[in-house]
Amino acid sequence: MARYSLRIKKSARKELDSIATKADRRRITRRIESLADNPRPPGAMKLSGLERYRIRQGRYRILYTIKDTVLIVHVIKIGDRKDIYLSK
Repeated sequence: MARYSLRIKKSARKELDSIATKADRRRITRRIESLADNPRPPGAMKLSGLERYRIRQGRYRILYTIKDTVLIVHVIKIGDRKDIYLSK
């Protein structure tokens, strides 16, 4: 299987930087990097009504899109599960 290219939106990068603990940031970063090999890992869910997917990492959620034709995973939003879905 071909390796996907990862793109992280500037605002998502800021959201990642604002996460309190270094250990959580490291786990989220590893989880994002794993999307390059498998953009639809076990536990990934397609969001209804949108062309977005989400994966869980502890209490955090990572929202992203997949462009299979050009092999790109674009991370759109990273945040706590209690408020990740409030804004689109």
